[in-house]
Parts: sequence; C-alpha cells; structure tokens
Amino acid sequence: MANTLLIVEDDPRLAETLARSFTARGYAVTRAASVDAAREAVRDWVPARAIVDLKLAEGSGLEVVGLLAALDPPPRIVVLTGFASIATTVEAIKLGATQYLAKPASARDIEAAFDHQAGQDLPEIAAPRVSALRTQEWETIQRTLADTDFNISETARRLGMHRRTLARKLVKQPMK
Repeated sequence: MANTLLIVEDDPRLAETLARSFTARGYAVTRAASVDAAREAVRDWVPARAIVDLKLAEGSGLEVVGLLAALDPPPRIVVLTGFASIATTVEAIKLGATQYLAKPASARDIEAAFDHQAGQDLPEIAAPRVSALRTQEWETIQRTLADTDFNISETARRLGMHRRTLARKLVKQPMK
C-alpha cells in the first residue's frame, strides 16, 4: 500500500496530532513510541513512509532510521527534531533518511519532504487552497492546545487571538 505510514514519536500528543493529520490525508497510520516498538511494528510489515523523532525517551531515532533503511524496500524517512545539528543531520541522511526537518513541521512540510530526492532542492510547495489554509490553522490550533495541556486561555495567548475567538473556532470543529 503506497500510503502506509509509521510514526515513531514518544510525545503522545504530537504523535496523535500527526496521526490525525495524516489519516485525514488518506494514510494508514501505525504509531510507535520507542526503538523496540518500531522494531516490533515492522517485524511483518514494511511502511511506504516513516516519520521518526530524533530524540526518543527510550533510544535514538537514528537507530530507528538504520532499522527502517534496512527494510526491503526501504521506506521514505523524514526525521523530525527539536534539536537540529549538522552532525545529526549528516548521520541521519547517511543512515537512509530522506529528509531532516526541525520541529515544528506541518503535515504539508513533511509530505513535501517525503518527495525529496538527494541532491535536489526541496519540492516547491504549491500555494495553498482556502481549505488547506483552514486545515493548517486547525492543525496549528490542535498542536498548540496539546502543548498547553488544553488550556484555552494559554493557547489563545500563544496563537495571538482572543480567547472567545478560539472558543468559537473550537465549537465549529470540535475535537474527536
């Protein structure tokens, strides 16, 4: 299946946000929170694509990249990190990662990174349609809500909007 995705992320909120975003984009998503869980997930299955967090609570995302790159056929791998460095970028690419992105990265950025070919510039991201802007806004709201432990006032402050405006947006599209 071309749209199978493994998300290796130890932050359950971010993993859930990514899973929702990619499920809405038509992907069959499997999640893992550690190196061992990722190893177990790919024991009898090879995903077409993978998103791997560099720093996992139990192990390194680089170990997961090496594990995934050894699969036949290897998936397209995007490494996400909040701690970007040249050394880890080079190591991730050497191990088989397709692209290396700093957090926060939108689902749209990650999809563009999946299509990246070594030695080429990143694919041009087309101007978003209005519905894509709404989706991106909703993803940003969800990510910020998760970061603030679902505190509406703090989320509104971080997003630079009035609390009531955020509350109205949440009522129009409630969380699932």
